Amino acid sequence: MAASPFNLKAPCHARSISLPSAPHPLIPEFNEHLTRLGACEAASASISHRLNGLKDLHDCVDNLLLLPLTQQTLIQHSDEKWVDELLDGSLRLLDFFSTAKDALLQTREHAHELQSSMRRKRGGENGISSEVVGYVTTRKKVKKVIHKALKDLKGMEKKCNFSPLNKDPKTETVSMLREAETVTLKVLESLLSSIAGETAYSNPIGWSLVSNLVRPKHVACEEATMIDLGEFEKVDAVLFTLIGHKTKSNPVHIDNVQTELGKLETSIQDLEEGIESLYRHLIKTRVSLLNILSH
Repeated sequence: MAASPFNLKAPCHARSISLPSAPHPLIPEFNEHLTRLGACEAASASISHRLNGLKDLHDCVDNLLLLPLTQQTLIQHSDEKWVDELLDGSLRLLDFFSTAKDALLQTREHAHELQSSMRRKRGGENGISSEVVGYVTTRKKVKKVIHKALKDLKGMEKKCNFSPLNKDPKTETVSMLREAETVTLKVLESLLSSIAGETAYSNPIGWSLVSNLVRPKHVACEEATMIDLGEFEKVDAVLFTLIGHKTKSNPVHIDNVQTELGKLETSIQDLEEGIESLYRHLIKTRVSLLNILSH
């Protein structure tokens, strides 16, 4: 019996036409923040400015994790190695930021103590020698901890060749999460080197990884001046001069030391605010990842 032309169950061989879907608005926004951070790195902008840029980037990360597609991708691939790498990376970033927070806290407390002592004892450097030595000793301990953290961080950077993803376009948002981690490591390296009173090593590893995934744009950094990168180094130098008894050939006035300590405290306060904000973002990101994967 011939099939009725009105039979709704008759097979349909028409081919569907798939139109290219527009990228989610978060994707170009993320890439824009990423490009600006790269421009700031190249222009040696202040650490505070880069921390603000990093905060904007992680705002995008938080929103990415709210997308159903991102959540579905993470759940479907929860047993793959790159998911574990994302979780491990989020934990290590928190550890590095904790190190930076502790180093800033110790430096700020001893800088404040030294400045207060200078106000009380206006009899010159002899009256504050013990406080100066105390500050310098603390800074040596801080630098030792930071140097170890920098070594670990650089090792993590070199291992940032994440496990390969499949060709599924759904994993694009996961690649963005990896890029955010790589860029955060670069800013952390500059931050820790700054706190140690040193210039960050010229290491293109992180940004070269990012540049492979983002098309270059001529985006200028809004601030290209170095503000807080030198404050730690300035105070370290002037106090080493004081305890080194070099004041006869190269006099250091106590008022100048107080001025530099005041600038340092202001710089530390700015850094602490930026770090605390980022730290909360990273905690939120890790909690979101864990909640998604627990479903």
